[in-house]
Amino acid sequence: MSTQKNSDRPVKITTQTVVDMKRKGEKISMLTAYDFTMAQIIDQAGIEIILVGDSASNVMAGHETTVPMTLDHMIYHTSCVVRGVDRALVIADLPFMSYQVTTKEALISAGRMMKEAGAHAIKMEGGKPIINSVKKIVEAGIPVMGHLGLTPQSIYKFGTYKVRATEEQEAEELIRDAKLLEEAGCFSIVLEKIPAKLAARVTEEISIPTIGIGAGAGCDGQVLVIHDMLGLNKEFNPRFLRRYADLNTVMTDAVQNYIKDVKSKDFPNEEEQYGG
Repeated sequence: MSTQKNSDRPVKITTQTVVDMKRKGEKISMLTAYDFTMAQIIDQAGIEIILVGDSASNVMAGHETTVPMTLDHMIYHTSCVVRGVDRALVIADLPFMSYQVTTKEALISAGRMMKEAGAHAIKMEGGKPIINSVKKIVEAGIPVMGHLGLTPQSIYKFGTYKVRATEEQEAEELIRDAKLLEEAGCFSIVLEKIPAKLAARVTEEISIPTIGIGAGAGCDGQVLVIHDMLGLNKEFNPRFLRRYADLNTVMTDAVQNYIKDVKSKDFPNEEEQYGG
């Protein structure tokens, strides 16, 4: 059997790749995906990390929050994404109440995500209260990405999607939580909707990469929800969002043109049907 490496095969992004990127000062790009086709497109475009976020609850299922997502839902979406990816690191959210009850349950949930969905790593929201679970999952050989700041699974506790950690006490707590997550073995941390200066400070004080969403340019990388940055969702307009396309308009125009062609009997034409 030949041991020669296929030079055409893309080099896989791993958790160590991401850590090395921070060390080299290279920014990290991350986007969400929830299905095979979208994952294939952004993987081939060169994205480093694909997050199968529980934001699927909002953009795929139409829920108001991420709370309704179940572990089975997330396993399904993650398995679809993994099948479309050759290069990117695929990280899957553990959904609400799949890891908060006991450390044992957290480990089982993370194990299912790896074994049944094929995820390369998992993401968990929170700081000190989940540290023991993070340690146990990492000890089992499963990479963990942390998530601090605005944690959408706790939206009913916060009662609002406003910027977090604007007060000194909460800011200091966030810094402590970031260091605890690093010590527990997390390879990276998402910082969501916190002041840019605080995010930059956290990024400087820990050795693992930070990925920001609404957390300023001082983070080691950035993440956006794919439906938002492609302009599929026109109702969501936070300050941190930059739209790179207007696919809502493109798709609306395409559908309306299709309807017009069907109604006028222009579609299908002679070249678009079979003889016999």
